[in-house]
Amino acid sequence: MNSMDETPLDGRIGGQGDTKAGFVALIGAPNAGKSTLVNHLVGNKVSIVSHKVQTTRSVVRGITIKDQTQIVFIDTPGIFRPRRKLDEAMVNAAWGGVHDADLIVLLIDAERGIRGDAEAILKSLEGEKQRKILLLNKIDAVGSDNLLLLAAKANENVDFEQTFMVSALKGHGCDDFLDYLAKELPMGPWLYPEDQISDLPMRQLAAEITREKLYLRLHQELPYASHVETENWTEKKDGSVKIEQTIYVQRATHKKIVIGKGGQSIKAISTGARMEISEILDQKVHLFLFVKVRENWIEDPERFREMGLEFPR
Repeated sequence: MNSMDETPLDGRIGGQGDTKAGFVALIGAPNAGKSTLVNHLVGNKVSIVSHKVQTTRSVVRGITIKDQTQIVFIDTPGIFRPRRKLDEAMVNAAWGGVHDADLIVLLIDAERGIRGDAEAILKSLEGEKQRKILLLNKIDAVGSDNLLLLAAKANENVDFEQTFMVSALKGHGCDDFLDYLAKELPMGPWLYPEDQISDLPMRQLAAEITREKLYLRLHQELPYASHVETENWTEKKDGSVKIEQTIYVQRATHKKIVIGKGGQSIKAISTGARMEISEILDQKVHLFLFVKVRENWIEDPERFREMGLEFPR
């Protein structure tokens, strides 16, 4: 089983010979494909993916090794104009991830181009001092001439060191991108054990997987304001694990949607989450889901802390 502990190794070298290590922040508008890209580059799921905008809520670090370089990807929430405290906390977390990085990678959805949130992010990047890379994603859906025009337009605004064109979903261009990062990150000891792929605790990743299944099942029906927490995690004598999670929603009508007619929706969500968590843990999982109405959870600082976010004041 791959380790997902959250404690880095202080000063220890993870490999033999000269090693490199560094942080690469991925930023972009919501649904630009950051989480899909991180999962592909790491080779395992460390961040959840759905068609719902702003699926990623907190900073997630995915870790991979290329040659002698340990690359720590910082998958940030999508940056957009905030309207609520949760929005503000997510945007603050995204920019906080940028300030901690050795390299900043701006991911732009080539289909949508430079407009709206992507355009605002470009303007904000002009004042950032770190080295910057441009990544155009979803290139399989856009003609080469349009890609070149898009790259040229982006480079007019920001001094990008390199431009890469990739398909995060299909993996096109990702090897060249990894090769470049492996060469450009600084010399130094590895920051995490060799087999660690994320700094996200398993309790939190399990909750995120259930939230992903919730969104995939009820994308059109369920409002944005839902949240999942792992309340109990018990290792059993037979080698299995019992996990109890709570799905928080804001309205009684939302609870009915999550449960579904005859409990069909909650059963499908539980089955999908249980299978994926079991695969990641490589052990049998007994998953129990509970749905609770908490009307003000989106204004509750404790819920923000559970998500790894700071409550805006």
